[in-house]
Amino acid sequence: MSGVTLQQVPTLAVGEGCAAGVGRWLKQRGCRRPLLVSCAVLDETCRRLMRVWEGEGLEFAYLPEVPAEPTVVQFEALRASARERAPDAVVGLGGGSVLDVAKLLAALLDRPGPVTAAWGIDRLEGRSLPLVCLPSTAGTGSEVSPNAILLDESAGLKQGVISRFLVPDAAFVDPELTYSLPPGVTAATGFDALTHCIEAYANRHAHPWVDAVALQGIRWIGAHLVRAVRDGGDREARRYLAYGSLCGGLCLGPVNTAAVHALAYPLGGRFRVPHGVANAVLLAHVLRFNLGSAPERYAEVARALGVAEPGPAEEVARRGLERIEEMARACGLPRGLSELGVRREDLPAMAQAAVQVQRLLRNNPRPVSEADARAIYEAAF
Repeated sequence: MSGVTLQQVPTLAVGEGCAAGVGRWLKQRGCRRPLLVSCAVLDETCRRLMRVWEGEGLEFAYLPEVPAEPTVVQFEALRASARERAPDAVVGLGGGSVLDVAKLLAALLDRPGPVTAAWGIDRLEGRSLPLVCLPSTAGTGSEVSPNAILLDESAGLKQGVISRFLVPDAAFVDPELTYSLPPGVTAATGFDALTHCIEAYANRHAHPWVDAVALQGIRWIGAHLVRAVRDGGDREARRYLAYGSLCGGLCLGPVNTAAVHALAYPLGGRFRVPHGVANAVLLAHVLRFNLGSAPERYAEVARALGVAEPGPAEEVARRGLERIEEMARACGLPRGLSELGVRREDLPAMAQAAVQVQRLLRNNPRPVSEADARAIYEAAF
């Protein structure tokens, strides 16, 4: 067993209504002009919270322009706009794209050079601005992870910046911010969170300190995702889905994801498929490919998803894969790549791109060759 390094958010607030505490947190650290980074769909929520936070004597700059699946070019435009505001802290409120942009802005606002120079692991030299993240989806776990992802248009692939300096100073996980999520977004982001937990648990670098968190996340998401999709007003389901997403985010730093995410990246890069949807379509197929390499681990995943029947590990694990597919159907998610605009002739180039994501593939329980990646895409077609 290899060692593990846990790089945790110093302040982690969890629970309904906790978002109101952001202004106090900033004031206590001497901040006066924070920058709130978000997206247009959350404008009403952002303005409501800014009124609360400004009661602490803060004057917010506001950048509600982060697009879905932001590109390098779009990020650089946002960086230029943020520099004009001269903030003394960055607050990100939104889904994974918003939080990733907020994290990169906090790290790169006062530094020269393009964001592409930071691709990879531990390429950042530091971060001078305080950083607070509030997730509005349950979701990506970006609020507690050292990862930030952008779409690199030149490569047609999503690229990551991985650094301890991207771990926020504070995260406020308030389930109330997820109440307005429509069913499709709830389903997609929920499957992203589920994939984080499963891939962290069944992982070549799995560790007992992370296993317990990953399994608890699987339990919470497995029990509450379909409920939240069917009834967005189910507050209990929203709460435990947010908690499950947080578990997934806590797994990303010490262990990270594996082949599901690697194979999902070409779908986002070339076809602009939402990340959670790509994961949902590929998840059971990748796990079926992996099953023989970690049957006991996948059996535990199945049990965490609610599979109660006894049997040999591989048999129980297969029931877990069926459970995942049942959940995807119940959530109304696409069932194959053909429903996402992918053509069969696209699969070779996708496989070639996927195997370039070695920072994730090296975590997978079973090695994945280009031929393997293509076979998985074929099975998912």
